[in-house]
Amino acid sequence: MSESPSPSAPSDDQGSGTTARETGLDRFGDDRRVVAMRLDGELADLSREISPDDVVEPVLIDSPDGLAVLRHSTAHVAAQAVQSLHADAKLGIGPPITDGFYYDFDLAEPFTPEALKEVEKAMQRIVKERQRFRRREVSDEQAAIELADEPYKLELIADKGSAGDAVVHVGDGDGSGDASSVEVGAGQLTIYDNLKRDGSVAWFDLCRGPHVPHTGYIPAFSVTRSSAAYWRGDQANAQLQRVYGTAWPSRDELKAYEFRLAEAARRDHRKLGAELDLFSFPDELGSGLPVFHPKGGVIKREMEDYVRRRHIEEGFSYVGTPHISKEGLFHTSGHLPYYKDTMFPPMELEGSSYYLKAMNCPMHNLIFRGRGRSYRELPLRFFEFGSVYRYERSGVVHGLTRVRGLTQDDSHSYVTPEQAPGEVKHLLDFVLGLLRDFGLDDYYLELSTRGDSDKFIGSEEEWAVATKVLEDVALASGVRLVPDPGGAAFYGPKISVQARDAIGRTWQMSTIQYDFNQPARFGLEYQAADGTRQQPVMIHSAKFGSIERFIGVLTEHYAGAFPPWLAPVQVVGIPVAGEYAPYLLEVADRLRTAGLRVEVDDSDDRMQKKIRNAQKEKVPFMLIAGADDVAAGAVSFRYRDGTQKNGVGVEEAVREITDAVAARVQV
Repeated sequence: MSESPSPSAPSDDQGSGTTARETGLDRFGDDRRVVAMRLDGELADLSREISPDDVVEPVLIDSPDGLAVLRHSTAHVAAQAVQSLHADAKLGIGPPITDGFYYDFDLAEPFTPEALKEVEKAMQRIVKERQRFRRREVSDEQAAIELADEPYKLELIADKGSAGDAVVHVGDGDGSGDASSVEVGAGQLTIYDNLKRDGSVAWFDLCRGPHVPHTGYIPAFSVTRSSAAYWRGDQANAQLQRVYGTAWPSRDELKAYEFRLAEAARRDHRKLGAELDLFSFPDELGSGLPVFHPKGGVIKREMEDYVRRRHIEEGFSYVGTPHISKEGLFHTSGHLPYYKDTMFPPMELEGSSYYLKAMNCPMHNLIFRGRGRSYRELPLRFFEFGSVYRYERSGVVHGLTRVRGLTQDDSHSYVTPEQAPGEVKHLLDFVLGLLRDFGLDDYYLELSTRGDSDKFIGSEEEWAVATKVLEDVALASGVRLVPDPGGAAFYGPKISVQARDAIGRTWQMSTIQYDFNQPARFGLEYQAADGTRQQPVMIHSAKFGSIERFIGVLTEHYAGAFPPWLAPVQVVGIPVAGEYAPYLLEVADRLRTAGLRVEVDDSDDRMQKKIRNAQKEKVPFMLIAGADDVAAGAVSFRYRDGTQKNGVGVEEAVREITDAVAARVQV
């Protein structure tokens, strides 16, 4: 919109009161560190009037709230730039998201890379003009008049008028945003004008704010990409064009972010999975259903062997359950209707509805209930590699990290209430040890608790007891604990381990959940020492979370260069010339006898190309042999990083490789 129908409309910073800026709240001067304020606890523009009794706190640009304000303001600049270049573009919404922002547009032609560059140039001009953000309160009727040419804004205004507020689901139009909702115009509607130096309106938008004082407060930004996205995240609605961008408090932080993006692209597990021949996603199977190739199968098998052995060592019994069940089982467990939207539609068989299972716990409860139980059996621990199926939206399916068919290393511990703290500690120690073995040793804990919605079942007292057990164990571990209010499953609170990978990204990995609901719903009992029948506590735990997702995370964490114990091929023998291949085949036999995965490249390629091929395939060790090596019963021992030791005896080479594999160290 190039001009406002009411450019002289009063704003909340045109009255006679004192504004935050006049009190010296932005006393940091030209560095513009203060971008907004908290006014009696609520985020507000610095231009808002304040009274002597108001509690006013500065919001710094590098704080979470400050970054959100910065990125929200930059989204407005992006929308203004697009409409200055494309007069026919209609506005969707433009929220801040993790590390950036986006804005949606109804525009006939998709954005090309060249078009995005033009958008960024137009944004730079707007930032240099230091256009001032002005907030105006408007009635629904006035907003509709001013936004008469914006059909999507009119829809939001109409929804607000009929339902009390307008909520737009964002983030899964193409699987790239934050899965959340934004309220647009809830309560009092407000419009933000972008004012030129002469006070005229350059552009305006329906928005709750707050925003930075003027566009010159935006120090560093870039337009990153575009995609298609459905209006309000619904495939039944119009498909819009989404422009993504990022904004940061300094050029250095922007450059660091761009480096992280480039590094993330280099490590993308989908790309590496194809290059290293690990896994693929055939169209014939459908979205979110991967297949593992032989080399990927090695990694998957090593993980399964590891975690199966560890569960047995930790006192778990291996069980197995079917992939489908009658509908009633999931009513008993409580998962229907809570998780119905993420379960595949039912199948009608012999007059009954069957569901693909989305979780294993109901079937483990049936095993527990299969015969009488005594307190002497508790803790009773069940574990399986359970294949489950979840009908994720196609927009959020992403490689191995968000799939529709997955395998969980799922366990359930049945304990007395008195045993629960000890069992939670036992599981947390197990989980943290597993993550360290896989090279993920930078993590914190998140405690997800009950929220205010009606999705949670059970009494407040039961929730309080369960939450305290998890919190006490988490605090005693010494690992940093972060609260997650409202993030619990419907049946009880949980601890999740949030692990950082090699480039600082955080992934939710293992979970431990306290469940007092399902034992009651299934009528689970054990005979106590006094002969009474008592109800156990059920504790859910997935160490990998899902094997598929864990492999995806590990692939990116190691950039495909897996530690020797996980590497699909641990050793490649490379003869200097063809006549030395038989010698290396004998060495390979000795390595296989030691339990190692080894190949000999006896192709017609030159030695240098064979070395390059092994490096490209990220093989940890290369054993090179020429005439001198054969004569000495030795090899030239070359590492993945290019360093090399010559004249290493075969037995020494075998010992070094087996020791590295046993130690689970990276080389």
